[in-house]
Amino acid sequence: MKSILRQSPLGLLRRPACQKLRPTASADSSVWRPSRDIQYNLVRGVASSWSPRQQEYPEEKRWAPLPTRKAINRLSVIQTTAPRYVTVDIEGEQVAFDNIFLRDACRCHMCVDPSTQQKLIQTSDINYDTKPKFQTALPDGTLVIKWDIGPGVDGQHISTYSFDFLRTQANLRWRLRSNFNDRRQVLWDKRLMEQDVLWIDYQTYMESDEMLLEAVRHLSIYGLVFLRKVPENSRQNSVEGIAKRIGNIKETFYGRTWDVKNVKDAKNIAYTPLNLGLHMDLLYFESPPGLQFLHCIRNTVTGGSSIFADAFRAAQTVRMTSEPLFKALCDFPVTFHYKNDGHHYHYSRPTVVLEKNTYLRQPRIDHMNWSPPFQAPIEVDTNGKDNRAFRSWLHAIRNLGTSIEDPESQFELKLNEGECVIFNNRRVVHGRREFDPESGDRWLKGTYVDVDAFLSKFRTLSERFKGGVDNQDYL
Repeated sequence: MKSILRQSPLGLLRRPACQKLRPTASADSSVWRPSRDIQYNLVRGVASSWSPRQQEYPEEKRWAPLPTRKAINRLSVIQTTAPRYVTVDIEGEQVAFDNIFLRDACRCHMCVDPSTQQKLIQTSDINYDTKPKFQTALPDGTLVIKWDIGPGVDGQHISTYSFDFLRTQANLRWRLRSNFNDRRQVLWDKRLMEQDVLWIDYQTYMESDEMLLEAVRHLSIYGLVFLRKVPENSRQNSVEGIAKRIGNIKETFYGRTWDVKNVKDAKNIAYTPLNLGLHMDLLYFESPPGLQFLHCIRNTVTGGSSIFADAFRAAQTVRMTSEPLFKALCDFPVTFHYKNDGHHYHYSRPTVVLEKNTYLRQPRIDHMNWSPPFQAPIEVDTNGKDNRAFRSWLHAIRNLGTSIEDPESQFELKLNEGECVIFNNRRVVHGRREFDPESGDRWLKGTYVDVDAFLSKFRTLSERFKGGVDNQDYL
């Protein structure tokens, strides 16, 4: 097969040329996906001189894999004159832990209930002057501390801390990784998604937890996954089952599931044959849904193709061209509302929200808020002190909108019957082309799942399957 060279932050990588976009029904494999060992450029086709290594991950060590546990871990206690800290040497690196942090982190049966795994002590109850009476490192890397204050024999308490725990707590990067909060992202455009799009057979998705991990892993990296071959006899109910494989359904005033059809006197533009611009759903909620599921039951109309775009990539384009405009996207409050059919929802939030807990010099985007059809009048003093910020935001969203609406940024396809799309509603914007309602029937069924449920499934499956998440899933 022909090979092509691709530039990644790690250098030039060789991979097979792109396969067919939509696999045929006779395809032997249940899933087609790009090699999981390849990491692509985070942004392609924009600012060719831009280096992901320099902009997103400026420190060389961030690309190095975390040290793995050795047969005999090297841990030693360092005696210091600092009374508030326990200092240890972890394989050549000195790390100081606050006494109260270690005492609070004790996992013995007197501090954490073995059944519920919930704490039995409150951090606020720990004596401020708590300090070790004795501390030592065992040959396997375990740290043992006998505290001078606390429950136990003669008012003493013994705590043990594994090498893995101490290693994890040594710095922010490892703490984030231990909870799967350091996942990498690939920012995509039309060309990249056409090459990297992931299709999974419905039956495999429903029966194989390893394939489910592949689906949530791809959602974490790209924010977009497709299912195919949904059986005919379960189509009307399948979207619930597909969603519940990841987490509990988020019920809204639309119901547990909802039908996207052409409806007379519709209360939502989605229920018309009109062109539906790229947007995110329910941004007028305090907590909008994390994942959206849209399952195609019938689609025989002329037109009506589905459109998707990576809003993170569009925002990163603004960031690379103008830091002040990007800051306006992060700071200026935008109001969204739904006031119709006996409902009144209302919420204000900035267009771009950055990760707060990060070791990167330039924080990544955590989630975005882009939904022009449901935007309310701006609620700032536009003729007073807020006018300058308002004008900067207008300039910023014009640039952002241009990037989102660029045809080269959009992945477009017409969903066939028996296909389902799953996407990150806080990252990927979606829309639909206008269609002719007289030419046939178009019926999609949708539902939502919260981002917390999605992340919980990602973490539990990653922990369960050895090697299910390799170093290239992280920064």
